[in-house]
Amino acid sequence: MAVLVYLGILIIIPFLTDAKNDPFVKFHLKQGLVLIIVEVIAMFINVIPFLGWIVGFILWIYSVVMVIIGIINVLSGKQKPLPIIGKFGEKFSF
Repeated sequence: MAVLVYLGILIIIPFLTDAKNDPFVKFHLKQGLVLIIVEVIAMFINVIPFLGWIVGFILWIYSVVMVIIGIINVLSGKQKPLPIIGKFGEKFSF
């Protein structure tokens, strides 16, 4: 279930099930929510011509790398925050 939180819209599955009560899944769910927020911000920035396209593309590449790192952390059984944005996941409470 923890892998699903890094796969875009599939974050809904663990969020709506009892898996969110597991501390391991909950940690990665919070990380996935922050990553989704970054991806939405990248989409909005990408609308701005030229500079927005560049920044949006960089944010998109960053989010793809964070998805890979997140999935590797899940498969390794680690609760390691994602670089740069991971600390924001701790602010969610559910």
